[in-house]
Amino acid sequence: MIFDSHAHLDDRRFDKDRDEVIKRAKENGISYIMNPGADFESSVKAVELANKYDMIYAAVGVHPHDAKTMDDMLLQLLKSLTKKPKVMAIGEIGLDFHYDHSPRDVQKKWFREQIRLAKEVNLPIIIHDREANNDVMNILKEEKAFDTGVLMHCYSGSAELAKQYIRNGAYISIAGPITFKNARKTVEVVETISIDHLMIETDSPYLTPHPHRGERNESSYVRYVAEKIAEIKGISVEEVAKRTTENAKRYFRIK
Repeated sequence: MIFDSHAHLDDRRFDKDRDEVIKRAKENGISYIMNPGADFESSVKAVELANKYDMIYAAVGVHPHDAKTMDDMLLQLLKSLTKKPKVMAIGEIGLDFHYDHSPRDVQKKWFREQIRLAKEVNLPIIIHDREANNDVMNILKEEKAFDTGVLMHCYSGSAELAKQYIRNGAYISIAGPITFKNARKTVEVVETISIDHLMIETDSPYLTPHPHRGERNESSYVRYVAEKIAEIKGISVEEVAKRTTENAKRYFRIK
């Protein structure tokens, strides 16, 4: 039993073989998949996939790349989606200062607004943070986001920053780059952080782990992340799968 805590199965790159991808995931021991939205359209698709497949759950939200598309009406539309029974989180939301596809002040505004929405509807959040560590942490603290639950998706920060997140009650999700040769920083995070605070993910179709790097990623490949964490921590793959699944089910309040 494995929980892929972040996969974009709504992505158009799965349009030709989505059923087969989900079947392969089941055959490889994946029992749960969290599909977050990146904009309103993908949030709607995530809800539709959750309704169609028992193993899939949805999060709804607008990624910082698309923060410039947001307004109060869109925020209310997202709120309406949270009433769907398998919507378990708000996300992915946050800040991205690498690409700056949306102005930084706009990203910050709608990051705050979506945190406030999460608190209003009592759902945890899934965070995207790229080259915005200080701003993300400050906003999370100022908005008291840790009260509702914080998951750092595809974590790429330092072990020291990860410890700060853990002290605030957050979870850290590890993705395919942990399998790359240059992954020393993320390896240090896994060495430092207790398995009690870790989840695993693919972020498919992105960030494909070794040995499939360069191909389209898919949920069945999350096993490679589990294997690498098991190697680093000196425990079995089965133990990593069990503990990270328990963490994700508890975080997303899945029974």
